[in-house]
Amino acid sequence: MSHRHSLLRLLPVFGLALGTLPSIADARAATATRARPVVSRDAAAMRALTQRLPRTSVTKVDCDHVPGICEVQAGTNLFYIDPSARYLIVGRIYDMETHQDLTAARLLAINPDMLVGAAATAKAQETESAGLAPSHPQSASGPATAPASAPAQKVSLASLPANGAIEWGASIPNAPRVTVFSDFHCGYCRALHQTLKALGVRVTERPISILGTRTISKTVICAEDKAAAMERAYGDQDIAQNDRSGRACDTSGLDANEAFARAHGFTGTPVLVREDGAVLLGFRPREFLESWLKGGA
Repeated sequence: MSHRHSLLRLLPVFGLALGTLPSIADARAATATRARPVVSRDAAAMRALTQRLPRTSVTKVDCDHVPGICEVQAGTNLFYIDPSARYLIVGRIYDMETHQDLTAARLLAINPDMLVGAAATAKAQETESAGLAPSHPQSASGPATAPASAPAQKVSLASLPANGAIEWGASIPNAPRVTVFSDFHCGYCRALHQTLKALGVRVTERPISILGTRTISKTVICAEDKAAAMERAYGDQDIAQNDRSGRACDTSGLDANEAFARAHGFTGTPVLVREDGAVLLGFRPREFLESWLKGGA
């Protein structure tokens, strides 16, 4: 057989062998391409969210956990957005095939010590408060919160201005007093609100925007009747038409609230500050709060 004929017979064999190489390369490239979007989606969502919620300290964005939804952890708060960060979703995510509460599982991972008891107590508060129960399916509503890590144990509130506060609660002179840093989309803040009502406490509520609620906080602070506006805000009711006075409003008190919270490590809500400056992070059962407000540990 001539050398020419031998080459001609071998070319198809080499052609098949060489032809497989692009397929392997393509497969590897496709695998790499599939692996990259998870990271890039997270980063893109983080950038978009940071632009929309510049006052919120976002800890982590995970767009791979639930299809089509990005899970956001902001300190000890958990909520959700679409990948473009246009829509913010407050509430719980349930897997209807596995019958699993995915939000509860994540919250337990964030803080395994407190959330089970707090969630159960918050649910009981909903049942007890009948017509005042919030509309969201979470424990009260909105993203649940766990205690922040390494915050200040005692603080002085003397530097905070009056125009960042909403005064409400008991009018009895010797009633226990407490200051609450809250977010109107925080589920445990709503549960705490009902508990403090039942305890007959005098409350100074200072809104902070953890979940993009600055507009709501501004509307409440600018209302002629701040306490009534706050009730509607916690009830997801429209307060703009009923409570805005139409005049210019000084919102520097809200800036002061948020700066104070950041300075003292309050990354979640609610945060309670007793008259003696003692700090309590997160929702607690009624019996605990009653004891704590009287000076108990």
